[in-house]
Amino acid sequence: MIRIDEIYNHTFWPWIRDQLPLTRMFYCDPPGVTDPAALRNFGHDITELQYIFFHDQEPVHLDIHRDLFDSVQQYNLDLDHLRGPRRSIIVTSEYHSEGVARACERWGWHSEYYFFHGWAALDWYRGYDRAFLMPEPQHRTITHSFVSANRIIGGRRDHRIMLMYHLLRAGVHHAHISFPRICPEEQQDIVDLSAKFGSDVQAAFQAADLPLCFAGETDHPMHSCWLSLFAENSVSLAHVVTETVYTGRRQHLTEKTFKPICLRVPFVLVSTAGSLEYLRRYGFRTFDHVWSEQYDLETDDASRLEKIARLLKDLDEQSPQELQRMYRAAMPVLQHNWQHFYGGGFEKVLWQELTQMLAAMKDHVHAH
Repeated sequence: MIRIDEIYNHTFWPWIRDQLPLTRMFYCDPPGVTDPAALRNFGHDITELQYIFFHDQEPVHLDIHRDLFDSVQQYNLDLDHLRGPRRSIIVTSEYHSEGVARACERWGWHSEYYFFHGWAALDWYRGYDRAFLMPEPQHRTITHSFVSANRIIGGRRDHRIMLMYHLLRAGVHHAHISFPRICPEEQQDIVDLSAKFGSDVQAAFQAADLPLCFAGETDHPMHSCWLSLFAENSVSLAHVVTETVYTGRRQHLTEKTFKPICLRVPFVLVSTAGSLEYLRRYGFRTFDHVWSEQYDLETDDASRLEKIARLLKDLDEQSPQELQRMYRAAMPVLQHNWQHFYGGGFEKVLWQELTQMLAAMKDHVHAH
């Protein structure tokens, strides 16, 4: 298993140093920070010929990351005795990404991909398969329709605001939902954040009794690198994953998607179109035999969100007996996914992908 906090200095840099001499490597630290001051690098000699830039922690946003990308390019103008880099590669965790393609066109990069957040989930959620924090699936009594944890609602999280708006309109009553009144990251009120969606949406949030919190909490703290909400998930049919990225032609899942897998709870993905199919590429199964997953095929972002909200409303209207039946029907998939994650299958897929990426980088460098 890769220790995610050491992936650059213990995994990537030793390989690059040995297999691609005369190559610099750039990455950002601390994780999640993407301003130019966060750039770190190995290699600094003007005789070096090329560089590899790992932008694999965060999604690519050209408007947000323009200064970062410009800085990476500027820092490498001295390569090859001031002639500039012969080759430059960006490594991301976005699959089939329009944004990455545009970045490559703008900054002259060749792109490579691997699933950073898959490795992060394996590292962060290790050991929970040997914990006794939830009843085994066969011993759970399902009384609630779903869990939906929403912490950051500002910035580029409009999909969380609009999903909550649809749920408020639908009158969901049997779900565990957290949703702040004030975004904890940007300190903006939901009433102000929702104004851009029109007066009906803003009025719905003005009338809502917010914040919504889970039992025993005054807010929903940041839980990225560990599992939580065991009581809520143990009695709920589904876990609603409101992913970081929702719009655009790209696939970008984070550790959030693996929380319900590790908790053995069925999931609904609020993410870009095709996210369920993307996840299945890594050996996981989904729940189209329990409920409709047609929402994943909807390429219009607003329509996809409406379909997800209708699905959640439908689940919320089911009787406790039906919720229990649906959970039992999902149990074979829950067990497969849990075993795939904790039994080494997922890691094998990720390692094959990562080593193939390294081989592709080597081929690209040697082909020029």
